[in-house]
Amino acid sequence: QVQLVESGGGLVQAGGSLRLSCAASGRTFSTYAMGWFRQAPGKEREFVAAIHWSGGSTSYADSVKGRFTISRDNAKNTVYLQMNGLKPEDTAVYYCAARRGPYTGSVGQYDYWGQGTQVTVSS
Repeated sequence: QVQLVESGGGLVQAGGSLRLSCAASGRTFSTYAMGWFRQAPGKEREFVAAIHWSGGSTSYADSVKGRFTISRDNAKNTVYLQMNGLKPEDTAVYYCAARRGPYTGSVGQYDYWGQGTQVTVSS
């Protein structure tokens, strides 16, 4: 069982930056692939970024590529999402998720989810 708690969301102006964190419980964090997803009002939850359990490989949605960076610190049981160049269309609740096995951009393939953190980007 893995419990995930996101933090770091907030209100920021367009062009600004935020760093989201996701703290995980459990001693097996380093064996899980981790992903960040987001859900805007009235829309389906969508993939943002994912990272291999070792941190050696990452994947990004085209909409955030070059602006967002996912990373992890297995010693701290934490995964991060650095968001730069934020746009109003990035406004959403951001969720982190964990799964055993390879990372994927598929929502349904993740076993554990956090409660989400709100990111609001004003124009």
